[in-house]
Parts: sequence; structure tokens; C-alpha cells
Amino acid sequence: MAILGKLVKAGIDITAKLQSEEENPKISQENQLRDLLTQAKDTAFGKYYGFSEILQSDQLVESFQKEVPIFDYKQMHELWWSKQERFEDITWPGKPNFFARSSGTTGKSSKRIPITDEFLASMKSVGSSMISSLHDFDFPETLFESEILMLSSSANLEKNDRGFEEGEISGINVSNFPDWYDIFYRPGKDIAAIPDWDERVNAIAEQAPEWNIGAIAGIPSWVLLMLQRIIKKHNLKHIHEIWPNFQVYASGGVAFETYREDFNAICGKPITIMDTYLASEGFISYTGTPGSMDMKMALEHGYFFEFIPFDERGINETGELLDEPLVLGIDEVEVGQEYVLILSSCAGAWRYMIGDVIRFQSLNPPQIKITGRTKFFLNVVGSQLSEEKMDKAILELAEAHQSSINEYMVAAIKNEAGEYIHQWVIVSDLKTDGLAKELDKLLQAANKNYAVARSKALKDIDVKVISKNQYTDFLGQSNKKGGQTKTPKVMKEEKMKSLLKFISQL
Repeated sequence: MAILGKLVKAGIDITAKLQSEEENPKISQENQLRDLLTQAKDTAFGKYYGFSEILQSDQLVESFQKEVPIFDYKQMHELWWSKQERFEDITWPGKPNFFARSSGTTGKSSKRIPITDEFLASMKSVGSSMISSLHDFDFPETLFESEILMLSSSANLEKNDRGFEEGEISGINVSNFPDWYDIFYRPGKDIAAIPDWDERVNAIAEQAPEWNIGAIAGIPSWVLLMLQRIIKKHNLKHIHEIWPNFQVYASGGVAFETYREDFNAICGKPITIMDTYLASEGFISYTGTPGSMDMKMALEHGYFFEFIPFDERGINETGELLDEPLVLGIDEVEVGQEYVLILSSCAGAWRYMIGDVIRFQSLNPPQIKITGRTKFFLNVVGSQLSEEKMDKAILELAEAHQSSINEYMVAAIKNEAGEYIHQWVIVSDLKTDGLAKELDKLLQAANKNYAVARSKALKDIDVKVISKNQYTDFLGQSNKKGGQTKTPKVMKEEKMKSLLKFISQL
């Protein structure tokens, strides 16, 4: 492995030096759109919206935006993707071999998103670009001599009677790894295929001493639980006692900051945290700059992006898109401004609203940060609380108590008097007494609109505290443990009442 590590590092260094200068972002994105339209012009979607005619236009982007509407998942699935499950050439040439079940936090049931061969190749291409960026981090050769542990959802895909396989996107990716990945990929396809989350993690913990892990990738909540289970099983002080070469953690799926302290607590030495934006809809961005969590956008890998301002120019008071929102290109965005992300891709997604809100951190190169979900915008009574504002208040609350709070849930619900309150459920070991008053004060300091709402329609705030085990038990009730599952930070009233009922029975 030492010789292989030297070769890998040398290959990354050479690749980084040989890479040509990237195109101007505007030109690059227009070229991506042209390629996508060209490939899909003879599909049912392409014919319906006149892709051939759009390709003849001198104003390609403007013509595309004029002819093709913006779709959310419900519209895209009902009108097009449901047909692509049965027929060829609907939104992309051919018929997908896979559909990804998105286990995200929105909607009552999983989404089913087509995964084409071109789309799989695109995600591998972005992954290769991320690996090439490691040249700038100047990691030691020991990293490249070690193995990478990817904590995915189950790679045991379900075969559908319509001729395709389905599972979560991380499981689909793992199932498509070539055999030579076995040289460095852990836990291996056999363990990755175990369908039960707890059994899979127990198998990982059992095998852990046999591995030389240098990097780990996965959603922080589940990676943290896995590492804690390994430490407990082998009676370790920290994870570096068993994996001394563990140097890199590639986070993704949710914001990392609420987990930072707990990761520090289980490590014997500092590790590099790299953020990734890898969703069922694509591998959209990744950390490419040392000392930063900002993510470089994948502008040349089969995606065309559009951006809708996350303010009165693009959304209404409930966080939903306006009928005619302002839509901007990569050359029109501003640093510090939040945008709803719109995506067209080689999976056959067209002007598709993923549901994420991003903020540009820089423009040269274009680097972003995910600030929340459109559905994580709590504004029932004008409080206008974004996920970022809530995260900030929770972090400050945890710091004040010298504790950690990884997950939380909140909803606007009506009390017995018919008045709206904010009901919070916090996953922590803190005592409940006084937390509501403290959190309320922090939120008012962070957001003036929330302060106004508290003086009017938002009558109170209540906080309940549950343990990590109670939280995972709640997720287990609905088969939401592990894999790509993300914390549902903002809940509907009905879902919150279900959680409160569960808590009352503990």
C-alpha cells in the first residue's frame, strides 16, 4: 500500500498541474445547457418544449427559460418521471436502470428520482475533481496509503417489476463501484448490502480493527453514532487509537457545525473537515479550498444551474416561489445573497427546484454554502426563521451550557387557547428548566422579524429535551435510521404532535 500511496499522490499532483484553466462560468454553464438540450431534444419532454428550436436561438438561456417552466418534484413526477418508469425517451434518452429513493426531510413519502448512466458518470466525474483538489491540501502520503470508509445507505437494491432497481443514492453509487474499488473501499459491498442499519453498523464495528481508515464520508449524525459504537465496543479513548491515519472527514446532507464539538471529543488529533453537496439530484459542489467549508460548484459536469433570490423577488411570505420569480444565471449572482437552487441535469431533471437554499461565498471561483431548505423556513406567524438563524441560536445555547446539541425539531402549533406557539424538541442531555426563555432571547437577538412576531401573533415558546437514543428510536419507528436520512428540523404541526405523543409514552 505504501507504493500505491506514493503513486496515487503523485498522480493527483500531476493531474492538478495539468488541468487547464476552467472556462468563464457563464460560458461553461451555457455549454452545459447546450449539451443537455442536444442530448434530450428527441425525448418526449424535449419535443414537447421545443428543444430543437431552442437550440437554434441566439439567446439560448433566455429561450430555454421562456419555453420551459419551473418544476417541483410533484409536478415533475406526475407529468414526466412516473412515465419514465415504464417507457423510454421521456425526459432523457433511454430508460433509467435505477431510481433513487430520496429519504430527505420533505414530503410524506420518499421521492423517486431517475438515475441514468450519464448521471452516474457525472457524479463520478465530480468525485474525481474533488480528489484532484486534494493536491491543494498537501496531505501526507499516509492518507493515500490508507482506506476510505463510506457510510452509505444499504447497497442491497430492490428490483422493481418495471425493470429497474431502486434504493437511496449512496447505496446505488456503492452498488456500481467497480471491483477494483475493493482495494481501498470499506466496509465493502457485503457489509454495505446489509439492509438493517444496526446490523450494518455492528458489522462495521466488528471489522474496524482490521482496517486502516484514512478518510470517512457520510452524514454527520450517523457517522458520529457509528464512531461512538466502535469506540465503545473496543473500549477506546478515541477513534485514533484504532485508526491513527484517520485524517479527513467528508461531511454532507446536513450542516456540520452542530456536530463539531462531538467529533472533536472522539478524535485524538485534529482532522480536516470537507463539506459536500451530494444529493439524489446530483453531486453539486464540494470543499476545494484548505481552511474553508465553502464548496466549489460543479459547473462542468452535466448540470445547468439557475438561481432565484430567497427574498421578496423570488418567494412569498410562506417561503413558496412567486408565480413569476426573478431568475438569475451564474454571472448575475451576488456574494452574500441567498438563492433557491434550480437544476437541469443529465438525469432528465429540467428547471427542477431541489428545495435547497444556498448562499454564494465567492464568485471566482463560484463557491457556495447551503443555508437551509425552503421547507425549513418557519414563517407561520411572520417569524421568518431560516435554518441558519435557528442553527446559530442552538449553537449559542449549547455553548452557554458547555454542552452539545446535534439535532432539534421545531413547529408552529396551536395551544389550548388556539394561539400559535413555537414547539421545540432538542436532542441533548441538558435540563429543560429555563431553556425556553434562553432560546427565545437568542432568537430575538438573531432575527428582528422573530422579535416582532413574539410581540404579536407568536404567543409563546416551549422546549422539550430528549436523549440521542430516544431520538433514534423515534426515527426507527418510521424506518428512518441511517443512510441518507436527515433531521427534519422544521415540522408540520401534525408531525410535531406525533413526536410529542411519542415522547409522552417514554
